[in-house]
Amino acid sequence: MDNRVAIIGIIAESTDSAEEINALLHQYSQYIVGRMGIPYRERQINIISVIMDAPQDEISSLSGKIGRLDNVSCKVTYSSN
Repeated sequence: MDNRVAIIGIIAESTDSAEEINALLHQYSQYIVGRMGIPYRERQINIISVIMDAPQDEISSLSGKIGRLDNVSCKVTYSSN
């Protein structure tokens, strides 16, 4: 299966989910090109961007697992090629 480049946008509305998010990202670390996390203290949320180069199934699997966490939302955008 061909790899796709994608960005996963994650918004965590509680620090309680940080450990679970990091554990999931570690499981998929072989596909992660880079990540950036920004604590937005004024809104009491954390914003994380993850860039992946992976088979689409792996990207979907990771984003699905993250999206099922409590107080966490997750969206994926794929490159066109």
